[in-house]
Amino acid sequence: MSEHHHPHTETKNVLNRISRAAGHLESIKRMVEEGRDCGDVLIQLAAVRSAINNIGKIILADHMEHCIAEAVEHGDREALDRFNEAIAQFLK
Repeated sequence: MSEHHHPHTETKNVLNRISRAAGHLESIKRMVEEGRDCGDVLIQLAAVRSAINNIGKIILADHMEHCIAEAVEHGDREALDRFNEAIAQFLK
């Protein structure tokens, strides 16, 4: 992976959301350890999955605004190809 030199406006927001999702995942781990109802665990897992997907959407939008716009402006085909690969992986 190449060096990344573009500023992002959502870094603090993304880090806060990741911390919250990690904390939520830790509470789900405790739920499993305590033998809590499987339905409750699945609901909480769905909430974490949704939170992670939303984090990805924020990163995607921020990347498009700052990095991809610049790549298009400068004809950086390699950056566009890496972006397409990342989108494909994210959408799996």
